[in-house]
Amino acid sequence: MSSIPATSNGTHVSFDRIEAAVSGSTIDAALSGTDYSPYWLQHPDRPAPLPALEGSVSTDLLVVGGGYSGLWTALLAKEADPARDVTLIESETIGWAASGRNGGFCEASLVHGASNGEKHLPRENKRLTELGAENLAGIVETIQRYNIDCDLAPSGVLNVATEQHQVSWLKEEAAANPEVPFMDAQEVRSHINSPIFEGGNWEKHTTVLVHPAKLAWGLRRVALELGVKIFEHTKGEELTSTPESIGVRTGAGHITAARVALATNVFPSLLKRHRMHTIPVYDYALMTEPLTDQQRAAIGWEEGMGLADMNNRFHYSRPTVDANGGWRILFGGYDAVYHYGRGVKHQYDTHHETFRKLAAHFVGTFPQLEGIRFSHAWGGAIDTCSRFFAFFDTSHGGRVAYCAGYTGLGVGATRFGARVMLDLLSGATTELTELEMVRKKPLPFPPEPVAWLGVKLMTNGLVKADRNEGRRGPFLKAMDRLGMGFDS
Repeated sequence: MSSIPATSNGTHVSFDRIEAAVSGSTIDAALSGTDYSPYWLQHPDRPAPLPALEGSVSTDLLVVGGGYSGLWTALLAKEADPARDVTLIESETIGWAASGRNGGFCEASLVHGASNGEKHLPRENKRLTELGAENLAGIVETIQRYNIDCDLAPSGVLNVATEQHQVSWLKEEAAANPEVPFMDAQEVRSHINSPIFEGGNWEKHTTVLVHPAKLAWGLRRVALELGVKIFEHTKGEELTSTPESIGVRTGAGHITAARVALATNVFPSLLKRHRMHTIPVYDYALMTEPLTDQQRAAIGWEEGMGLADMNNRFHYSRPTVDANGGWRILFGGYDAVYHYGRGVKHQYDTHHETFRKLAAHFVGTFPQLEGIRFSHAWGGAIDTCSRFFAFFDTSHGGRVAYCAGYTGLGVGATRFGARVMLDLLSGATTELTELEMVRKKPLPFPPEPVAWLGVKLMTNGLVKADRNEGRRGPFLKAMDRLGMGFDS
């Protein structure tokens, strides 16, 4: 078993030292035979692809994008008006991108945490918290009403301190929210056994876990049953307009629509003016092979909650049961990789340096599981904006609506974004259309090479902060003042 270094008082030190302590041969063995493709998308419930659009069609509402954002938009539009003709196009297959690659954490927050919401939208942060809770309840209700099989687990998330200075942060949060009491190291380890956990709090009501791909496929099924027309392998290539309608050209066809909802998120928008507001940041994850009974007994985790640590470069983890009944652990996060030029490319889905880091960090977190292998390793692009939560826009006289920039919140917040887009397209004034969150946009990212340099400086600043007990240096403080810093 690897020797994980500790300080003189027994508090385990940062993940960079854990990484250095785990041998290369251990990492090589853990990643031997790994399948470098998304685990979730290989489930046997994956539906057969739908035909591509050929020729010309007309519709009341066209939804461009077949991830969660587009699926929720189409589904909610049909529920509100069953007679409305709704068409959805997807350039690949439903849920193949971020919606089928994420960790399956479906959160209530719409603004990436109370602190970030308070920084950007102090006048409505409380109401956004309420709307986020209502949105999460609506997701759960929809899953249950339509019998969507997505392994729904309302078990919450356990936030843990991996260094002693983070314990005080947990205690401050517990003092501010009595519903989430502080747990000391012994109590945390009684739930999930790790020698590096120094304390924690278990938020039981703000997060549910799902199988992300099965959720996307379930929403696809429901949308089809409600009468939505879905065309896969159909990329929207150009948007045009006349006084009477909006046109979208595809590879082998053309769609004429009264209204259009653009739900392409990380991919380039058909409205070019939005392209400077997001950058694609790549996130990576590992999935273990099924644990043995002895390994399961050694780790605990009987309640099946999600897990996240409190570092700036944080890890997230959760258990899942595979199609054969095997109990596995997903482990991801830490690195957030931006590639020069804002590109979204298939080759970026694999990043061996990050996979090796994550494998080492997993062994350091759960040394009793050393020797386990990872069956899958994969990555995907996150549509990141400078305020770290979604923004909205309309064009063409209100006939086109747009939403993007979820920055990792898309499993839950896309349903809320869909509601906003539909309200915007209706032309009516509603509570949602009047939110400052909806009316105000984040700062755009600068062009290259400044964007790449800025991300590098931000990453280096977060590394230094994690090595300095969370204290933010001059660059991070400057970004905070500009409204481009992150505090969840």
